Amino acid sequence: MELRQLRYFVATVDHGSISRAAVALHVAQPALSHQIQLLEQDLDALLLHRTRQGVQSTEAGKKFYAHAQAILKQVLDAKTSVGQTNGQLSGTVALGIPQSVSTALALPLLKAVHATYPDVTLQLTEELTGNLIEPLRSGRLNLAILFDDGQLDGFNVVRLMEEDLMYVSPPNSKYSPEANSIEFEAAIANKLILPGIQHGVRPLIEAAARAAGQTLNQVVEINSVAILRSALLADIGATLIPPAPLSVELRNGELRAVPVSGQHLTRTLALCSSKTIPLTDSARAINELVVGLVDRLCKDDSWIGGRSCYVRGSGTAKTGRAEIER
Repeated sequence: MELRQLRYFVATVDHGSISRAAVALHVAQPALSHQIQLLEQDLDALLLHRTRQGVQSTEAGKKFYAHAQAILKQVLDAKTSVGQTNGQLSGTVALGIPQSVSTALALPLLKAVHATYPDVTLQLTEELTGNLIEPLRSGRLNLAILFDDGQLDGFNVVRLMEEDLMYVSPPNSKYSPEANSIEFEAAIANKLILPGIQHGVRPLIEAAARAAGQTLNQVVEINSVAILRSALLADIGATLIPPAPLSVELRNGELRAVPVSGQHLTRTLALCSSKTIPLTDSARAINELVVGLVDRLCKDDSWIGGRSCYVRGSGTAKTGRAEIER
């Protein structure tokens, strides 16, 4: 098995065609096809279905694709690390962020990276939290922001911030409480728009309901912040989430958020990296940049409902070339 075979295979899957991959790689099509055949022989598995319209991955191909991506990413990171002996940071850093974090963090982070490390390419992947763990573990992601649920022992973990879950609904909705807070039992008695059971805040809410001897009987499952926002504005139900993803609608009055009493619903966000795959100098710099930026966003109230876990004086938020302004 050769690295070029992995590159050829990944490119073919990405382009959906051996001919298009050959053009992109500047390789003769017969040579590319032959190398993939050798790879399949080496693995003793069919990786691609060939059709007149192009190629599709087999089940074995789908599994191998993830491994091939991880291997190529680690090789690229290794080359980048060796080449960064002059102190100039460059290369690509892949960071995974949950959908519910993207609204508050993505744009400020892109601006901060561009201003502080102009030669570093930040590759942001927005996903449901549960879908970020495997790419981080395999090395396809250098860093990922995950919910610290006490099960992150396989990663290096830096706690970033805490967020309270709040009850969110349109202000004049039948789901909107008259008071400036709502009891947990009353909140879960309403129709709630929530992510699936395996993602995000849902396990936290389900655990709190069990502790209160209650169940969630009216749940609309939506695994998309954008669709959840639209459903709230359409008055389909209320939700229990940290308010940051809905900051625009909350500030302009389209939605209303009130605290929940009777249960302490809090999630902790953590910045994670692999314990076994070393970070490049650029990835370490982005790691520290994220810590400092989240601290600033919390303290100037740009991140609604966020409480920073930054410990002043620890040096954690230093970026190497500059310190985040506070």
